[in-house]
Amino acid sequence: MRLLIVTQAIDAEDPVLGFFCCWVEEFAQHCERIEVICLKEGKHALPGNVRVHSLGKPSFAKATEGAGTRFLNRIRYTWRFLSLAWRLRGDYDAVFVHMNPEYVLIAGWLWQLFGKRIYLWRNHYAGSSLTGLAVAFCTKVFCTSKHSYTARYAKTVLMPVGVDTSRFTPDLRVARVPHSILFLARMAPAKRPEMLLDALAELARRGVPFTATFVGSPLPRDAGYYASLVERVRAEGLADRVTFRPGIANSETPDLYRAHQVFVNTSPSGMLDKTIFEATASGCRVLAASADFAELAGSESYFENATELAEKISVVLAHQSVKTDVSFVESNSLTVLADQLIAAL
Repeated sequence: MRLLIVTQAIDAEDPVLGFFCCWVEEFAQHCERIEVICLKEGKHALPGNVRVHSLGKPSFAKATEGAGTRFLNRIRYTWRFLSLAWRLRGDYDAVFVHMNPEYVLIAGWLWQLFGKRIYLWRNHYAGSSLTGLAVAFCTKVFCTSKHSYTARYAKTVLMPVGVDTSRFTPDLRVARVPHSILFLARMAPAKRPEMLLDALAELARRGVPFTATFVGSPLPRDAGYYASLVERVRAEGLADRVTFRPGIANSETPDLYRAHQVFVNTSPSGMLDKTIFEATASGCRVLAASADFAELAGSESYFENATELAEKISVVLAHQSVKTDVSFVESNSLTVLADQLIAAL
């Protein structure tokens, strides 16, 4: 099969989307050739049967860009996208759009005109009538959570999460710091890091010993929100216990997981972040506000609010030797995903 993949970034150093290079590399083992159209391109080392075409967005967005500049850039990227979809039309049989239904809305009519099969990967609790319009163009839609907005459609197929279990493993050479808590995500309201801050404030009031590290950077539009999180830590006297670090490349995260005792994910059900499975595979005790994950890992991993989270963190920190069954991680590996996804395409 010859496949066109459309995604936001092909950049192994991207803190959020760096994992997707591993996805493309795995998919390439199943395809004759892959053409990739991405909004921005950074460092990567993809196989010889993969060609990357960038729409030209800089690696670092400028927060100071005016509305007029942003509008002109969108027009420029849209024109380049449609031009590539047309120019490459003889080089692909099917289209796989990762996470952004906007690309289907822009080019779905063109791909249908060419007789191309269209597939959308969209895993998020939020959606709208525009999401439904994009789905209408698609042959199938994929997501990992039955709480995802796209799970409602008859053409949707639930898929494994796609974690590279060859990289995310425990390593006794990395010392796991006692009473350490890790939060790793893009710093955005949708990820709800403030819920963990609420829980940490409660633990501090109880006198529970801990250190917490928040790793992730905000988008330019969320810079004020991120600043409010940092200020709150200072105002509540937690600065000696809570550290903020910018986002890091996915290739650097295995040792980060291995160095922490507890990993906390506060994303709502419907998102089922890959970091939950990466942390589990790396030996962390994981607490997540995901009903999907609770079905796999058990109710002891689940919380609905900051009060429940504080209680569960205190229990985990007090019983460091307790282990959980992590066999479900292998069924969500990248290898399993690639086999199932390519078969569905």
